[in-house]
Amino acid sequence: MWINYSCRNLAKVCKRTSLNGATEFWSGNKHTGPFTIVVNHGFRLKSSGAGERTLQERQKAHMARGLPKQKPIAGVKEVIVIASGKGGVGKSTTAVNLALGLLANDQSKRVGILDADVYGPSVPKMMNLRGNPELTEKNLMRPLMNFGISCMSMGFLVEDTSPIVWRGLMVMSAIEKLIRQVDWGHLDYLVVDMPPGTGDVQLSITQNIPIAGAVIVSTPQDIALLDARRGAEMFRKVNIPVLGLVQNMSVFQCPQCNHQTHIFGSDGARELARTLGVEVLGDIPLHLNIRETSDNGQPVVVSSPDSPEAEAYRRVASAVVHRLSEESR
Repeated sequence: MWINYSCRNLAKVCKRTSLNGATEFWSGNKHTGPFTIVVNHGFRLKSSGAGERTLQERQKAHMARGLPKQKPIAGVKEVIVIASGKGGVGKSTTAVNLALGLLANDQSKRVGILDADVYGPSVPKMMNLRGNPELTEKNLMRPLMNFGISCMSMGFLVEDTSPIVWRGLMVMSAIEKLIRQVDWGHLDYLVVDMPPGTGDVQLSITQNIPIAGAVIVSTPQDIALLDARRGAEMFRKVNIPVLGLVQNMSVFQCPQCNHQTHIFGSDGARELARTLGVEVLGDIPLHLNIRETSDNGQPVVVSSPDSPEAEAYRRVASAVVHRLSEESR
């Protein structure tokens, strides 16, 4: 027994539902399909042609057609993405000091940083760089350099105060240019400062280039940790190893009395790391020196190399290299 459910005359497609929950679609007086959708049991496609294919097989074939093939960046050995589920947790500051820490720990390595945060590029200011990239004979952009680090950012291509009001396709095109139309030379590590969240840019990068691992940055605050977990789960879904978590702004030490206060909570990232089964790569304190040096374009790792804050970033860099070696075994 069938109960008429709905009809769309413009599309000339009708739908009815039976008492047992099945739904049938047809056009005019003639069936469009021969297919039925069974509620609560997925759906199956009945074909009068070459037999039946399961939904899972069809979805897998469709996804395989739609996904781009990963292509390595010329001259780059390993790509490390620095991500966070939420903005304002110090991701870009961590990315810049991590890149500098990799170089400080091993001067023989060549390191670059790609600022993929198209809407809010901050690497140029932190690295004290401005100006337009030069073009090579092959019409590729040449990265700007400072402190021994090769840098590329959308901030080099637009005015400092100009908002970037782009739709998704334009952002994807910009990311493709920053990845493929840059002469990176030969790099051991390319650190990618990802935008916050789990959107188009993250998917575009993870689907287009092979990534050695992801570092998730979060404060110990519960709200930030919720989004950090989403970020970690996204990388797992696209088969990118999560190297670990960085607990940023972990503790504030009063410069007058040295009393320590956990402004954003204590050990929240460690608890999340245990839940996810990953490591905590290190703790970065909430310190005035980190903020001032970043704002002045003199990151703490190079401007105050003997400070506890710089040492914290170098320890994180060492932990990242150790995790990369484990993943490559």
